[in-house]
Order: sequence, then structure tokens, then C-alpha cells
Amino acid sequence: MLELDEKFFGRFGVEYSPNQIIFCEYEPGYEFYFIQKGKVRIVKIINDREKTIDVLGPGDVFGEMAILEEQPRSATVIAIDNVRVLKFHRDNFDALLAGNPQLAYKLLLIFSKRIYDQKRRLMILLLEEPSVKVMDVLIMLAEQNQQFDFEGEITLNTTARQVASWAGMAESEAQKELTHLARVDKIDLFEDRIVVKNIRDFQRVVTSRRKNLYS
Repeated sequence: MLELDEKFFGRFGVEYSPNQIIFCEYEPGYEFYFIQKGKVRIVKIINDREKTIDVLGPGDVFGEMAILEEQPRSATVIAIDNVRVLKFHRDNFDALLAGNPQLAYKLLLIFSKRIYDQKRRLMILLLEEPSVKVMDVLIMLAEQNQQFDFEGEITLNTTARQVASWAGMAESEAQKELTHLARVDKIDLFEDRIVVKNIRDFQRVVTSRRKNLYS
């Protein structure tokens, strides 16, 4: 978790109540937020339905695209409980980083990961079939470890709950799909890990469905 000096709280601290909307999808964005306390829910409308893309907590950043690109908000953010954030905008961002090179480096790492996670999550959510969503989550988790040999078995230290979070579905639904993959011998399913027998099979299925989605 990125820790900042207490002086930042007085200058940039903002608090939100449970269920309070911090910002809405499509509205102009000029600030980004660094969570110090509490959790927020990232929500996006996909195919006319509200989907929870992610839940973020202390140490996480959201709204960073307002700093990196001049684009409308790509999702709605709602406070789950009492939330305290540091709120930065374009006017103070440059000055903040100029005086804090260590902070600049840490934020760069956070931004890079968040951008990847958001774009990859959206790719998963746009898939229609629950089984294919689960396959794509397993592919994504495998892609995060460059040491994996995609030609052999891959052990992912993940759970059905985590897969469900990435896929935007109920844990029971993700468990159902994972159990089916285990029954047809595509994976070995354990409480704390999933062993994928042939990740290339999943890649072929997901690539085919994604081509159909955009054709």
C-alpha cells in the first residue's frame, strides 16, 4: 500500500458516505482518487445492465484516466461504506509529482496496472456466455505470470470467488462453471488453486467467441 505523509490529508482529503456516488459514467473527469479508508464499487452499464466491474479498497487508485487522457468517465464509482480518499486533479498533479519523485514512480506503477486490469476486465465482461467468461478469466490470470509454459499444465493460485469477481458473476455461478470444466477434465479444481490442463484450448474458444461478438 502506498503511504503518504499526513500533510496530504489536510490538502487533498475528501470523505464519502455509504452508497454515495463519487462520480458517474460518461460525465467529464478532472480528478483521480487514492483510497485511504473504506471500499468503493466500480459499476458500468453493459448491454443495458448494470455490472459491478470491481471493488477497490485502501491503497487502490481510481479515476486515473482523467489525468492520463481527456475522456469522459468510463464507469460509475459508489462508496460501499464510509470512504476517505485523497482527491487530485490536473492543476495540482504536476506540482505534486515534481516535489515527490518517489510518489510519482509508485503512482506510475499503479496507473499501469489499473489501466491493464480495467481494459482486460471489460474484455471479459463483454463476452456473453458464463463458461467463456470463466475461461477468459483463467487465461488472463495465466497471462499475468510470464514464467508459465502455455504448452503444459498451469497452476493458478485463485479461487471461485476471485474468478467470479473478475467475471462479474455470482460466486455460485462461477463455481458451477468451474465444476463443469473439472468434470470434462479441462481443469483440476481445488479450494485454493485451479490447475488448467491446456490453456491453449481455452484461448481458441475465447478467440472464436470474441470474433463472433464483433462480426
